[in-house]
Amino acid sequence: MSELPLVGVPGGRVEYEDVPGDPARAALLFLHEGLGSVRLWRGFHHRLAAATGRRAVAFSRLGHGGSDVPPGKRTPRYMHDEAGEVVPAVRAALGLEHVVLVGHSDGASIALLHAAASAVDGLVVLAPHVFVEEAGLRGIEEARRAYTQGDLRARMARHHRDPDVTFWNWNDGWLDDTFREWDIRSELRGISAPVLGVQGTQDPYGTVVHVEAVRDRASGPVALEVLDCGHAPHLERADQVEAAVAAFLRTLA
Repeated sequence: MSELPLVGVPGGRVEYEDVPGDPARAALLFLHEGLGSVRLWRGFHHRLAAATGRRAVAFSRLGHGGSDVPPGKRTPRYMHDEAGEVVPAVRAALGLEHVVLVGHSDGASIALLHAAASAVDGLVVLAPHVFVEEAGLRGIEEARRAYTQGDLRARMARHHRDPDVTFWNWNDGWLDDTFREWDIRSELRGISAPVLGVQGTQDPYGTVVHVEAVRDRASGPVALEVLDCGHAPHLERADQVEAAVAAFLRTLA
């Protein structure tokens, strides 16, 4: 695992990659999914930086990639904690005053929560979660079987400093009985920045109701892109998603 620079946040240090771009335009800040990291964006941040001319910053949350292991186990409010503590620390440390958040899955939920309470120039949310959907829990249970009985742990070990911490912090959190009450729909009204929501119709972790809730409850304009794909539209339908995001970014002031 090659070394990336580190920046301090509450609880430790996180690795990040900073792709330069036009300083006159809001930078893109990438927030990865529940088992993700900088490298597991598979170059998406590089491609968007090249397509739009914007600076693009991606970081691995604590317990992911080459970032420090978190000091303790996550609580059911971990996405609120990331949105309220970690994202502001990264923005402050890296000079991201004007920013467009690009989030996937858990990272998309963190982006929504941050934008509901802090100023951003826009949001791109890929397969976000806004409440606990029973169908999504079945997908998370299947991931547990793949980790304990299949090759998921070996594959994750290639990308994370401690794959057990990465996996169980995510999987135990979502399958905790107390997490079933997690629901951020009431907080979406705080989002006034423009939003692009992207959702796959074959996503095992969530249905289109999540992006529809963002459209119906956010205070600002929301555009939706619904595609025939699974949980990673930016990888499964890369050309379509990159074109849609570039077009969305052109609409921003």
